[in-house]
Amino acid sequence: MLAPNSLRELPHANFFRKGDVFILFGELFGRGYANGLINEARKAGMTIVGVTVGRRDENNLLRALTAEELATAEANLGGRIINVPLMAGFDLDAPAGEPTPTDMLGNMTLKSWQDDKLDWVHIEKCRAVGVKRFTDSVAKVMAELDGLIPNGANAFFAHTMAGGIPKVKVFLAIANRIYKGRGERFLASSALLNSDLGKLILMNFDEVTANTFKYLIEASASIRARLEKSGGQVRYTAYGYHGTEILIDDKYQWQTYTNYTQGKAKMRLENVAEEAWKQGIKATVYNCPEIRTNSSDIFVGVELSLFPLLKALLKEQGGTWATTQWEACRAVLQEGLALEDLLQKIDLYNASSVMLNFRNFAAWPMDNTAELADVMIGTSEEITKMHKSRNELVTDILSALVLEGTGPLMFFASANPSAPVLWINHDIIAKQLNSSHK
Repeated sequence: MLAPNSLRELPHANFFRKGDVFILFGELFGRGYANGLINEARKAGMTIVGVTVGRRDENNLLRALTAEELATAEANLGGRIINVPLMAGFDLDAPAGEPTPTDMLGNMTLKSWQDDKLDWVHIEKCRAVGVKRFTDSVAKVMAELDGLIPNGANAFFAHTMAGGIPKVKVFLAIANRIYKGRGERFLASSALLNSDLGKLILMNFDEVTANTFKYLIEASASIRARLEKSGGQVRYTAYGYHGTEILIDDKYQWQTYTNYTQGKAKMRLENVAEEAWKQGIKATVYNCPEIRTNSSDIFVGVELSLFPLLKALLKEQGGTWATTQWEACRAVLQEGLALEDLLQKIDLYNASSVMLNFRNFAAWPMDNTAELADVMIGTSEEITKMHKSRNELVTDILSALVLEGTGPLMFFASANPSAPVLWINHDIIAKQLNSSHK
């Protein structure tokens, strides 16, 4: 792919209605992109069905939700959850009686991890066990789901699975240095990716973030065939990330957060959609803008791309409502500090020679550097200090706006998708928000 294939016009087509079924393929936790899509499905009167990743017992064995956990999860979703554990990845899987990949990482330390080697033959056995466990569970979910979707209905499968970092103490220390470290505390992301630990993490990312989309499409083939034969239609969506166009020098330009460790897995996710598309299956990966979520907060600086959305709201014919968003953002800054000064810091950040070197679409995802960490983390810390409270940030307001705009864009674009991979940039987000608040 030579350049982003971007959604430029507001989509209006829609055929989803009451009696159709929206399936969230991934459990709903906290704030995140899935909420916006669920809101649109609810507005359309669709029946909402979800799944669960399950929970681990005291022996780390995967189990279904208890009655109390299930009730809480269904209340959070606003729909029924099929209670079959769909924990993706293989970091806690192994042939019976043998160590899991997480067990194999247990002896790694901050001093040894770059030189520690893993048994890849055994890891491949663990991966095979994990894939079989997951695909067997997906088959059970689809068997139950089949009875919940009537003939002639339309189905919307929304894939939300991502991640795959093994839960080992040594990685927390490594991550803090890669994503938050400067100066003596800086660690190059390439050091992680070139280690056996990093290679294992990338393998697990592929399974969780990308391959699960493939397993979903394959496992739902009989449902898809039945619905299409009876007059219904089926759509698949997934959440990608591959940089975002934001306003830089009053032009929408592609930029990205570096180091985005899941980048290769997200490109594999795109490939899954492209292969499905070739078979006539309407599966689309939507590459969405950077936002702050529970899971993204470790990536210091990822939020810096959000601020230009304020300028995009005005550029895309924003009126009184857009001005109100500016005022809401002013209100969370310390007395005497201007929002315009904050945005000037962002302009200087994006214009720096360091950041220019990372606006290379063809080279994505790139490794970080000490110079990048100094500029990005330093700017993030400066801007955070401009706020009255770390608990009320401009980026919280802007993240909520991105979520609000992305939900209807994905929902309506999926009725008549134009490509297997689409970028949702700040221009179309601003258009959607301004349109919905006229």
